[in-house]
Amino acid sequence: MGFGPLHRHDRDSAALVLTPQKSPEQTGTAVRAVPLPRRRGVELALVVIAVLLSVYGYCAVGLARTGTVPPGAVGYGAGLGVLALLAHGAVRLRAPYADPLLLPIGVLLNGLGLVLIYRLDLETPHDHAAPTQLVWSTLGMTLFTVIVLLLRDHRLLQRYAYVCVVAALALLLLPILFPAVNGARIWIRIAGFSIQPGEFAKVLLAVFFAAYLAANGNALAYTGRHIWRFRRLQLPTGRVLGPILAIWLLSVGVLVLERDLGTSLLFFGLFVVLLYVATGRTGWIAVGLLLAALGAVAVGWLEPHVHGRVQDWLHPFASIDAGQGPNQIAQSLFAFAAGGVLGTGLGLGHGILIGFAAKSDFILATAGEELGLAGLSALFLLYGLLVERGFRAGLALRDPFGRLLAVGLASIVALQVFVIAGGVTGLIPLTGMAMPFLAQGGSSVVTNWAIVALLIRVSDSARSRYDEEAAP
Repeated sequence: MGFGPLHRHDRDSAALVLTPQKSPEQTGTAVRAVPLPRRRGVELALVVIAVLLSVYGYCAVGLARTGTVPPGAVGYGAGLGVLALLAHGAVRLRAPYADPLLLPIGVLLNGLGLVLIYRLDLETPHDHAAPTQLVWSTLGMTLFTVIVLLLRDHRLLQRYAYVCVVAALALLLLPILFPAVNGARIWIRIAGFSIQPGEFAKVLLAVFFAAYLAANGNALAYTGRHIWRFRRLQLPTGRVLGPILAIWLLSVGVLVLERDLGTSLLFFGLFVVLLYVATGRTGWIAVGLLLAALGAVAVGWLEPHVHGRVQDWLHPFASIDAGQGPNQIAQSLFAFAAGGVLGTGLGLGHGILIGFAAKSDFILATAGEELGLAGLSALFLLYGLLVERGFRAGLALRDPFGRLLAVGLASIVALQVFVIAGGVTGLIPLTGMAMPFLAQGGSSVVTNWAIVALLIRVSDSARSRYDEEAAP
């Protein structure tokens, strides 16, 4: 069988196949790297939407309670808008590649928190917390702006790891010198102002944990002795294992001395998460859960205040059966049940019946009653998105410290939401922590804005370095 002559299109096709392709260097043509989109316009649009939603909620509360728009709606919207725009300007100037969702989520959660606190203030004429919370929010967003402007590289924090741990220990031990408040020693009250030093200590400990594990992650994963008959379990050397046991003892000590179950769970949970990320060994999670369970059970039986909270968790309706009326956990469960799927509407609930912690520990119950399951799910999605963006920023980095720092900061938010939501809904024993951005608490809102600022810095470093590597 012979071969006929090639037609013109056949010859062209053959030439395309047989002719070797020349590289850009051989042809002398320049290759331009496609830059990553900065998406600052997207961030600005989302920030504006977050401010408008917060102002809408503020007006909805006033219309539901008094039938008129609150007189301070314009001032509230202007103040929140100016702070948000200043924060956005700092990001646009110093962190142009940062994730565009982090700042809008913080603004929206902070704005909704102010709305809920203002709503509860209307039923407590002699205890207005919204103005004070607005001042703390201003300080928090100012700190956010300062961190974004001045901290040019997150790796600078690694140099001050031991300074951070010493400062964190000092902050944790300081409340012991002051009288207990509601059974727990976690506050410092001076001249009418209260500060919770543990909120600042958690960020400092996250920096120390990230620096320590970045330097010793390989030793924890690959050195040490195998446990007898368990070849897959490897015990690290005493030099490496010592700090782990010290952190466990520190967590139990905080729980015993300050009677604060939430802070103890947060610190130890943070360290276990970072330990797993640094080594990749699931065995550390099992060991961490075992040590946390042993410490919680021991202190739960020996410490009366913690034991009382455990009993309230196990029997939330015992006070009703005894004829003493519902306790806080029972009132919280009633609030969630009354909210249903769509809620009663902003300003139309009865969250103030929960008691003295309605604006702090149990503010999530007010959100569940007035916004319903739908609104509560939206809140949890916002927190989940904030945590996911933090994890994504960490995964995009190559340096171990930055990766662990981003995961640690995101894990702080995740652990806080789990511990608080679990306590309010009756999933775990109640703790005295504040819901991030949402609950009343100046130290909490300032610290959370610092966490968002550091995540902004980490995400900008990750994306900007990718852009530098893609450049010719």
